[in-house]
Amino acid sequence: MNYLKIGKATELENRKDRFIYRSFEIFPGLLSWSSIGLLILLSFTRPFWAAVFIIAFDIYWLIRVAYFYSHLAAAFAIMKKVKRTDWLEKLKSENLGSEIYHLVILPFYKEGIEVIRPSIEALANSNYPVKEKMIVVLAAEERAGQIAQEISQEIKKEFEEKFFKFPTTTHPKDIPGELAGKGSNTAWAGRKAKELIDELGIPYEKIIVSSFDIDTVVPADYFARLTYVYLTTEDRLHASYQPVPLYFNNIWEAPFLSRIAAFSTTFWSLLNQERPNRLKTFSSHSMPFRALVDIDFWMTDIVTEDNVVFFQCFLRYDGNYRVVPLYFPVYMDANVGRNLYQTAANVYKQHRRWAWGVETIPYMLYGFLKNKAVSLNKKIIYSLDYTESFWSWATNSFIIAVFGWLPGIVGGVEFKTSVLALNLADIASGIGSIAMIFLVFSAFFSINLLLLKMEGYKKSQFAWLALQWLLTPFIMIVLVALPALDAQTRLMLGKYMGFWNTPKHRRVPQTQ
Repeated sequence: MNYLKIGKATELENRKDRFIYRSFEIFPGLLSWSSIGLLILLSFTRPFWAAVFIIAFDIYWLIRVAYFYSHLAAAFAIMKKVKRTDWLEKLKSENLGSEIYHLVILPFYKEGIEVIRPSIEALANSNYPVKEKMIVVLAAEERAGQIAQEISQEIKKEFEEKFFKFPTTTHPKDIPGELAGKGSNTAWAGRKAKELIDELGIPYEKIIVSSFDIDTVVPADYFARLTYVYLTTEDRLHASYQPVPLYFNNIWEAPFLSRIAAFSTTFWSLLNQERPNRLKTFSSHSMPFRALVDIDFWMTDIVTEDNVVFFQCFLRYDGNYRVVPLYFPVYMDANVGRNLYQTAANVYKQHRRWAWGVETIPYMLYGFLKNKAVSLNKKIIYSLDYTESFWSWATNSFIIAVFGWLPGIVGGVEFKTSVLALNLADIASGIGSIAMIFLVFSAFFSINLLLLKMEGYKKSQFAWLALQWLLTPFIMIVLVALPALDAQTRLMLGKYMGFWNTPKHRRVPQTQ
């Protein structure tokens, strides 16, 4: 069986291979729970050791956050500069881009036309020659029923003449071996697009494919920027191209907890633009069509195909694959429910789905075992990086917010009367006070990111947004770390998740 297409241990027939893959699935959750369990145990039995570790960890965390914010500031400065550049004119002045086609795949399920139309309008308004060079595939799901077919036909009728080609596809339901979700729908649409491309005779090397979430609204010069970066990148066929997702389409409709969660995700994506060795494909992304065909499209039996597709290419090309940052935004929806409770539940489920990206770890580690051509150095770097990232996601907020106080509470009389215990709470509070500085930076960056797009809003709205960052500790624990721990626990126990489709609600017109 082709190891590039193995999404979970249960798909392996060989008992030894299944045991190895299953061990890799258990590993991330076991590591996170062991860390939490060990700290709890030490707080009761060896409170001095627990306190020393917590203090050391808090100092390390502050240094790490300062490092992150330095990258965030640098990436933000670059993105502002990139946003001001006329990329279409740059292509013309350097005589580039005339031969490049763009294939854009937009899978949808039960999203309404008020969500879909702005995304298609933004593509049609691109300053790249969309009439001559853009193929847009609107990919519906059969399981969404007749209404999805009606939306597809209405959108096709409205926009078909604006693009080079505008095929619509319908992904059949209940295909054996597939998981119902974005990955299987996108892969179906990609294969249908390949049939059209083969009929047209367009060389794969001259096509860039973009897999977009249905709520993705691109600025007018996104494809000019993407084309320029693609054509000026060395070994461009062995790289994906990652924009920065800004969850601003409906930001003023979103309750405070959804806003802060959305900004936190944007910050992480933006700072990673400055760390291309850590950058991976996420959500809406672009890649060479040649590479997509070589890996036989996105996987159809996993939840986080946007993460795994990078390692499909990485393993297919024996480690010769990377992600190139675009330093350029695409606009998407913040999570908005019918009320505050539903929004909180939706944010939790969305973050749990993103955290299910932990399924990338067993896929990656198993692939590293099978592929002897990938260098040992790269295997070690990627293994440590991914393991640390998901471990931090699930544990760091708990260590900082909870365990800083635990040894002083449960550590016994002897420890409670020690100098370290008497100062532990003060140290934790002091570190928390220093962390407030970073919340000020967060508020500053969030407002400035909004100013890149938004116009016509009152200063009081931005002031309220800044104050909402005070709720970050609660959000980071309940709506970020806990969903990650939830996802890792499910994978550890073999309780594989299905794809949860984030509900989209839109009430205000979209602006560029």
